[in-house]
Amino acid sequence: MRRPAVGSAAPAGRARTLAQAYRRFGEVDAAGTSPLYERIAVALSGSDEALRAIETAPARKRHPTLMLAALHDLALAGRAPALAAAYAAADGDAAASAAIDTLLRSTDSVVAIAARRKPRTDETGHGGVLYPAIAEAAHRVGANALGLIDVGCSAGLNLTVDRVGITYSNGQSLGDPSSPVQLSTSIVGDRPVQPRAMPEVVARIGIDRDPVDVTDPDEARWLRACLWPDQPERSARLEAEMTLAATAPPQLLHGDAVEVLPDAFARVPADALPVVTTTWALSRFPLESRLRFLHRLDEAAAGRAVAWVSAEGVGVAPAIPTLGDRHASGHSIIGLAVFDGSVRRAEAIGRCWLRGRMLAWLTDS
Repeated sequence: MRRPAVGSAAPAGRARTLAQAYRRFGEVDAAGTSPLYERIAVALSGSDEALRAIETAPARKRHPTLMLAALHDLALAGRAPALAAAYAAADGDAAASAAIDTLLRSTDSVVAIAARRKPRTDETGHGGVLYPAIAEAAHRVGANALGLIDVGCSAGLNLTVDRVGITYSNGQSLGDPSSPVQLSTSIVGDRPVQPRAMPEVVARIGIDRDPVDVTDPDEARWLRACLWPDQPERSARLEAEMTLAATAPPQLLHGDAVEVLPDAFARVPADALPVVTTTWALSRFPLESRLRFLHRLDEAAAGRAVAWVSAEGVGVAPAIPTLGDRHASGHSIIGLAVFDGSVRRAEAIGRCWLRGRMLAWLTDS
């Protein structure tokens, strides 16, 4: 255990900046969303000892979301019982006191967790967008089997899209009504999604620089820790999605998507259509890498048909029309591109909001 030494406080200006960051997180980011984290963050901002403990972490690892997740991880692991009890009781004052005590008593452990981890928000709810778009891709190619390749997969939860149940606000439903993962999506406008069933999925492949194996207890616990402890609906959805993913774990490929894509395509059986999916992943790539990604799809199509389904911000996905929408408009474009030999057909088939929880379908094909 490492405690901040007396007299080792950070320079006053830097300490004030850290305190301000935690107070702002509590009073702005967590306010109205997580009463527990609102109370804890404000309490941390007012504790010189707690701030000195946080200062022992690398500068880029001091953000409230990461430090609070590290504390939550200790609570979930049974190493901070008072904090776990305060979370279970939704007692903000007790949680604030226990969080500070845990941070001071277990500074080494908290900092070590934060140093090796990054924040995750892996419960997805993207199926309402992905399912009809992937089914549309299969219909256009005439495919009877699919190989799903998710770029930026993290825990690979998008790769169970064929096994979830989806209910739309207009009364339509897709997928498996008996699935433990049931999603709801609001339809914007009067155009329904196409009521097509997705063909059999024979390969599930995820690509990420740092993918998460949901069958690993430590990795799964970290996903839970990154959710705020007083959001039970999100926690329940994540549990259901992780349980479903663990019954058919994807093949996880580590590395840069542009470099790894050829290997991913090679893992899809020859009689199945490879469908690459990107959901708010390409914005992390520079433009040059996005164009190289597109080139990889063109290359793969030299020997077989390939499809790409995207849900990205306006103008982020290369070759997908923007429909005249403005950048940073608050919604995303659902794109479908089919590559077949030297032919590429790319179009926008919908718009979506709130990471896929609201959908405007645009195609009648």
